Amino acid sequence: MAPRLSVHRHQHGFFLSQAQYAEDILQRAGMEHCNAVARPADTKPKPSTSNGVLIDDATSYRSIAGALQYLTLTRPDIAYAVPQVCLHMHAPRDVHQTMLKCILRYIKGTLTLGVQLWAAPTPTITAYSDVDWVGCPDTRRSTLGFCVFLGSSLISRSSKRQNTVSRLSAEAEYHAIANAVSECSWIRHLLGELLCRVPSATMAFCDNISSVYMSRNPLQHQHTKHIELDIHFVREKVAIGELRVTHVPSARQIADIFTKGLPSALFNDFRDSLSVPTPTVETAGGVNGLASPTTRARLSMHAL
Repeated sequence: MAPRLSVHRHQHGFFLSQAQYAEDILQRAGMEHCNAVARPADTKPKPSTSNGVLIDDATSYRSIAGALQYLTLTRPDIAYAVPQVCLHMHAPRDVHQTMLKCILRYIKGTLTLGVQLWAAPTPTITAYSDVDWVGCPDTRRSTLGFCVFLGSSLISRSSKRQNTVSRLSAEAEYHAIANAVSECSWIRHLLGELLCRVPSATMAFCDNISSVYMSRNPLQHQHTKHIELDIHFVREKVAIGELRVTHVPSARQIADIFTKGLPSALFNDFRDSLSVPTPTVETAGGVNGLASPTTRARLSMHAL
């Protein structure tokens, strides 16, 4: 089953979707007639690898979970939930299978969703980073997440478990910022090679005030000695005017969707901000693929 990708052009940009591939996954899982749910992951704490009992058909679990990874190409709204079920491929249990079915039920109700790439007159790079500190019940590692926008278009995102345990929340937050800044630097250099200069500094938003302070303060102290390399890397970008690290309220921290399960209202709001609008009008090719003016206005705020 190839992960088919549909690209539809309209006057404002491109709409990318994998609706047919999503339907194929549901059919393979035998859930093409299942009831839909409003979100791919609930707000409960992450399950342990030892919760529940081992399932009988682990092969089917691994097959569906693996197929879902390709669907995240155009569905960043499931970029957190899918890696969480993939973490348990070695020994899936009934609680993990419930998580997998929740994702499939969510996909059932959102088959028409895709990612929108907007045309932008001036290139600007904006990043959001967040962390779910010590959220893993087995290793106490944190889940890091970030998303990068070029203009109002989401072009990069990440949701992964940290390689080491962070003793402080500020340390984990700063690791997330450094990862986002590294991605933004690569994108900036790539655009430069394509003769598309980015005139303004990259805006990096995080909801941890200590991390914002550390990006501006050259003094080192006991709370930062474990992340000294990340601090020097980020501060160098700030010093040369290539980066600005700014605080954003948690209620507007879009990257939160990549670190934990969220309430439905907040999840839907962040999903719209990720350039994953619900199709409402026809594209130039006659396929629905453009968001409402309200959603597009919200997305344009990334360029400010």
